[in-house]
Amino acid sequence: MCRLDGARDAEIALVVPSLLQLTDAGTFSVGERGVPGWSASGFARRVGDAVPFSLGPEMCPAEELTALLIMWVVGEVVAREGEQPRHLAVSHPAGWGPYRRGQLHAAMRAVGLHDVTLVPEPLAAAENHAVRARVVPDATLAVFSLGSHAFSASVVRRAPNRTFELVNHVEGVDHHTGADFDDLLLGLVRGRLGKDGHVSAAECEAAKRAFGPMGQSVVVSGVEIARDEFVEEIRPSVDHLVGTFTRALGPAQPDAVLLVGGGCRMTVIGDALSSSVDCRVLAEAAPEHSVAKGLAVAARLVLVGPDAEPEPFETSVLVHTREASLRFPVGEAPRPDDDEFSAPPPRPPVDVSPLELPPRRVKRVTSVLKPAGRRSGSSSRSRDDDEDGR
Repeated sequence: MCRLDGARDAEIALVVPSLLQLTDAGTFSVGERGVPGWSASGFARRVGDAVPFSLGPEMCPAEELTALLIMWVVGEVVAREGEQPRHLAVSHPAGWGPYRRGQLHAAMRAVGLHDVTLVPEPLAAAENHAVRARVVPDATLAVFSLGSHAFSASVVRRAPNRTFELVNHVEGVDHHTGADFDDLLLGLVRGRLGKDGHVSAAECEAAKRAFGPMGQSVVVSGVEIARDEFVEEIRPSVDHLVGTFTRALGPAQPDAVLLVGGGCRMTVIGDALSSSVDCRVLAEAAPEHSVAKGLAVAARLVLVGPDAEPEPFETSVLVHTREASLRFPVGEAPRPDDDEFSAPPPRPPVDVSPLELPPRRVKRVTSVLKPAGRRSGSSSRSRDDDEDGR
């Protein structure tokens, strides 16, 4: 969130996994993966898909699940802050067209969220960067986004009115993402343990983040994996990502490359990009938060206007920023006592409570959220239920 009466920078108020589980009572629990077949993840990127998610006996469109999660997040922040937000910004992939954006807008209106601006992810990342470093008009920034399940490459330009515009965008299709790198590390560990060995995906994700740039090893389930061994395993995938990124740049010569997404915690990504582009490669200590923080800044700018505050003194074109949370370039070896990239930052405490059903506004939304017992015990429905179904 970003405060209207405070600094321009955003703060992280809440971090929770994008997971929803349908309970027997017909409510949703948030943030915890539950019984298979009754929980959903990855729905935010499937908004507008014709195939809904199957949760128990219910069929739930991705846009409705996304709107319910956003509603829950807003409710949690309101409970802590004691007031409603003046405006809300929600990110989406840059490749979305009017149909997907319209579906998400309609779903959010159905749960009572009206003052909402949709922002493409690379523009949000650029707004977050512009809070710390001056970006002059017509300067270009490239955005390398690597999350758990998605990869994209974008080029944005600073407009004269101090906003950003999208110049080019490529959405990865057959590229490895953060979850795939976890699986590659999992395969290395299982190869040492044998078929009877047990290792969890969570252990591999934490170990992947712990690889430093200096050739250190990590221990997963009692198995030591050297950094060089892991880098050798993922090198073809990293080269594929960087190759797609450089092709997306085309003739553009960006002033900087912004790394966003949790997958960019792997220092090998920054190393590969630094050797492939002739500009600085920048990343926050927690790159998975960059887009969310940029969204809060974008929501603030909707209310106060882009000219309400002076730009930072330093320029992203000529000099390096001295902001402590950024590294220039990422490929530089950090000091031995610096472990920013070895472990994720502590998350704010989250007391996850069940998601209460929204008031009955749209028949389709409420019918999806009926308790499971209302359908499971009968093979036919009444005429009223049929009417609601239509």
